[in-house]
Amino acid sequence: MAETTLKVTNMKCEGCAKNVTAAVSGVSGVQDVKIDLPDKKVTIQFDDQQTNVDSLVKAIDEAGYHAE
Repeated sequence: MAETTLKVTNMKCEGCAKNVTAAVSGVSGVQDVKIDLPDKKVTIQFDDQQTNVDSLVKAIDEAGYHAE
């Protein structure tokens, strides 16, 4: 199990948070997603045998947000 925290600079509201959660949850191996909306961060626990940070960033970017 691995964990990463990404900054999502254009996540501004609860709707954005739901969209980011849905995008990340759709990635194979993701176990848990926690959103910190005031700090514009998402913490993701995932199985590093099934996915990697690049895949998580790509999923967020494809949902229309910018992760770093």
